[in-house]
Amino acid sequence: MVNFGDKVKELRHEKRLTQQQLAELLGVAVSAISSYESGSRYPSYEVLISLSRIFHVSTDYLLGITETRNIDVTGLSNDEISAVMQIVNMLRDK
Repeated sequence: MVNFGDKVKELRHEKRLTQQQLAELLGVAVSAISSYESGSRYPSYEVLISLSRIFHVSTDYLLGITETRNIDVTGLSNDEISAVMQIVNMLRDK
């Protein structure tokens, strides 16, 4: 089971963000990001919600309550959403 810190680090790497960049987006110190990723500290509710928005995942996913990741299709047209769904389904069928 992946813990909170590992998920934050993985998501940060996926977005190609440094700890410094993530800290700036969240308005926290770099040491806070390092502490989250090492598991020695957990964020406030406000920071947790901000993390979920930055990474487009649910707080439940970040906290390990669910392993389901959702794809945020906000702002996409119906045709674009359909294309994304086709790609997802194609990858699942492999």
